[in-house]
Amino acid sequence: MSNNTKMSFFEIRASLFLASVYGLRMLGMFLILPIFAIYASGLSGSPSQLQIGIALGIYGLSQAIFQIPFGMSSDFFGRKKVIYLGLAIFVLGSIIAGTSTQIEGIIIGRAIQGAGAISAVLTALLSDLTRDEHRTKAMAIVGASIGLTFALSLVISPWLNDKIGVSGIFFMMAILAIFAAIIIHLFIHEPKITNKRAVLNLKDLYAILGRVDLGRLNLGIFVLHVAQISMFMVIPFYLIQQGNLPLHDHWMIYLPILLVSFILIVPIIIFSEKFKQTKLTFLLSIFILFAAQFSFIYFSNDLVGIVISLLIYFVGFNFLEASLPSLVSKIAPTNQKGLALGVYNTSQSLGIFVGGFAGGLITTIYGFSGTFLFCGALIFIWFVFSLNMSAPIKRQ
Repeated sequence: MSNNTKMSFFEIRASLFLASVYGLRMLGMFLILPIFAIYASGLSGSPSQLQIGIALGIYGLSQAIFQIPFGMSSDFFGRKKVIYLGLAIFVLGSIIAGTSTQIEGIIIGRAIQGAGAISAVLTALLSDLTRDEHRTKAMAIVGASIGLTFALSLVISPWLNDKIGVSGIFFMMAILAIFAAIIIHLFIHEPKITNKRAVLNLKDLYAILGRVDLGRLNLGIFVLHVAQISMFMVIPFYLIQQGNLPLHDHWMIYLPILLVSFILIVPIIIFSEKFKQTKLTFLLSIFILFAAQFSFIYFSNDLVGIVISLLIYFVGFNFLEASLPSLVSKIAPTNQKGLALGVYNTSQSLGIFVGGFAGGLITTIYGFSGTFLFCGALIFIWFVFSLNMSAPIKRQ
């Protein structure tokens, strides 16, 4: 058997360590997601839902702005140096957010947190350290770490809030970012590349932006995260008001729901792979996500209804969150895969921003049900655009 058929020890090690850095970095968004709306509503000055939404979403806007510049800078100054800089910026933003007692200070801190946009640099570094034939596997490891980070955050965030508060969580984020820098320093070596790294070619960027198949996936990750941020501005209030469940007990709902949802997506994955039904399962998952919005509107008057609605949502979300980057990696041209993933990451970050801003605005004007109607409309548009997709194939 050829040595090329398996990932080498160094490729596996690099993938695992970089996946851990991805995971630690994503905690910057995920850890406060289940608790921030409740916390921020009690800050001095009684901030509006729009201000709370901006505080959540501004992280994604600054990520989107700095994602490509950071990636380009790493081509000239080296991957690790730029990663250190991004993590240092994130630490600064975490400290500012943690010491702020008003929503304006937290918005500034969150914006600075997001400005340390190293996702594209980490993707480029992972690309440097893995061979072409194993890059999809490496990205799958990273994708799994992000999914597990999200699941872990939902479970431990209410407990951490009870023990150290939101300010303490921001300080903990700073410590984790420092730990991520230590991992990079000790376990990841700067790759030796003899060829001069190319400057971003705008023709390549336009070519990627003009690809309809990739555009559908970029739209997908955008909508997925608009809905995620918008919904989690509302769901904690539902659990408290309709479910009569105090915030520190919310983990008791999230943990079993996440475990069951992971079990339920296994047969979907098996069916998709075994019978080559990628398109069908992809559309089915979008429809499940759509159905969850109306389940929240009509059946979440008590804890049982909320639990059922959350389970429906997480079955669709977990499958799509894992599938989308894998599909991008499969269909993007080999020599433009890093650029395609950079555009994808930027679309995700913009979704985080729009989810916070639009979700806060719509909740203020139309209430909680308006938020779910807004998410449902976006998901429906995504579904319609995906109807004409072809079964993904690997392209050169």
